[in-house]
Amino acid sequence: MKTSSAFLLLAAVGLLWSQQAAPPASPPPRPPTGPYTAAELAAIALTPPRAGASVTKTLFDGKTLNGWSGSSDWWSVEDGAIVGKSSGRVPTSFLFTKDNYTDFRLTVSSQMVTSENHAGVCFWGQVIEEGANKWNTRGPLVIFPYPFMWDYIEARGLRVYYLTREKVTAQHDWVKVEILAQGNRVRSALNGVEVMEWREPDPSRIKVGPIGLQLHGFNGEQKVLYKDVVVETFPKEDRLLTVKK
Repeated sequence: MKTSSAFLLLAAVGLLWSQQAAPPASPPPRPPTGPYTAAELAAIALTPPRAGASVTKTLFDGKTLNGWSGSSDWWSVEDGAIVGKSSGRVPTSFLFTKDNYTDFRLTVSSQMVTSENHAGVCFWGQVIEEGANKWNTRGPLVIFPYPFMWDYIEARGLRVYYLTREKVTAQHDWVKVEILAQGNRVRSALNGVEVMEWREPDPSRIKVGPIGLQLHGFNGEQKVLYKDVVVETFPKEDRLLTVKK
């Protein structure tokens, strides 16, 4: 009887050890992030633009960060531009408008002065805190100078439809950005060229929220500039105005 009990105890301990020592299960594969084809994009139904007063206003006065919220450790104003700057390891952080938006047209000029990182504009999300970083987001991001989009809800790239693969920007040059967000549709132009379109398949994810300028997480010297920041709420024209005809 004692021998049998001891055997059962050893078997139970062995089973417990095997469960603890087993390697963790691999996470499920992420959905594909390759570009949409024209047919795949067209298959995502359009949500009609929302109705509201169409007002055009300058979001940056060229001198102060009035109307914006973010960390003064990383954001300042120099020579008529908003500056996001870091010299060591920093998390991804944003400078947010104090006002909220849904349908809008945003135009902004940006330059990556140092680093091979990227800049970006977030929207349709919420301001969240992650540890000591009080200025992160949960929503989509338009990336430049090289066009791409990112999803801060699921931490993965978003599938977009590229209207051109032509290189229209350079890493350290100024780039003129236009973002047109209407309904569930987002169109982007860089330097007067329409480069990509994205549609949110789940309109329930679209939140009324601030627009944010990105200082991407990095470990080293980094400096990004933003200026000429103008927004038009509930745009009157259903087209990218900076695109050359």
